[in-house]
Amino acid sequence: MAFTFAALCFLLAMIITAVLIFLAIFHMIAFDELKTDYKNPVEQCNTLNPLVLPEYGLHMFISFLFMISGSFWTLMYNVPLIAYHVMRYRKRPVMSSHGLYDPTSIMNADELSYNMREGWIKLAFYLISFFVYLYM
Repeated sequence: MAFTFAALCFLLAMIITAVLIFLAIFHMIAFDELKTDYKNPVEQCNTLNPLVLPEYGLHMFISFLFMISGSFWTLMYNVPLIAYHVMRYRKRPVMSSHGLYDPTSIMNADELSYNMREGWIKLAFYLISFFVYLYM
């Protein structure tokens, strides 16, 4: 049994997914701190906005690896989240820097609950992905 390129892609995807799980947990903790008033919105957005593009880039890199390795089922598994990331980034608030979170609207109860729900869903997706990649 040989170590193939597809096996290397799944190994890299598993490692990168562990990093994405860490980022999702960090986002959840950050929004919980914001909800309980441990941090102010400006500081929170300055902390979270630089992490958005690396998260999206890592997830797209995983999908690119699956595309060039020929693992199309796994690629199709990742496409809905990529489409959501693209849609979410295109509809981001107008700011001077890159990111999704605007300090003036992040404390809105609807926006905060939406971001918390999004974080939990991403965390569940990344955890399932981690175990799928581990199995493959």
